[in-house]
Amino acid sequence: MAVLTASALIIFIIEAQIPLPIPIWGVKLGLANSVTLFALFYRRTDRAERSAQSGSRANRSEDEAALTTVDALLILICRIILGAVFTGRLVTFAFSLSGGLLGFAAQAVMRRLVSDRQIWVCGAVSAVFHNIGQILAAMLITGTPAIAAYLPVLIAAGLITGVITGFVAQITLSRIRRS
Repeated sequence: MAVLTASALIIFIIEAQIPLPIPIWGVKLGLANSVTLFALFYRRTDRAERSAQSGSRANRSEDEAALTTVDALLILICRIILGAVFTGRLVTFAFSLSGGLLGFAAQAVMRRLVSDRQIWVCGAVSAVFHNIGQILAAMLITGTPAIAAYLPVLIAAGLITGVITGFVAQITLSRIRRS
């Protein structure tokens, strides 16, 4: 869990330093979410299946390394908190947390509905809900419902970036399972 949290944090910090060539406020790729998606889709059975295929029994330390939905949520929350502290963007903490939690809720539901070959779908749905969560937080904090007019722009961008982060998680998971 610590390695995944650190990986997500590093990706987040690097991405925060690189401006996107898209001149749309609030749009970023969100590659750190691929780590959360990976953690959510990486199941205990992955290790057990590999051990069974190699003819050996899964030992206890491999079992303890399995990730749960709660583990994936903790990775997300730690990344959001540490990311706000390390990038100095404490003002955006509420937006990141609300978007992250709503996006994660969508991921957890989608996890039950899609196969491991459709993680990209989960990424897209999660990104849309992340954007909805951020807009809701902005409306609540500013008291300005007109901010909702920006939602279609963020949803369109979120669909594209969510597919990309979903594919990154899907390819990573696939390669780890093959090894």
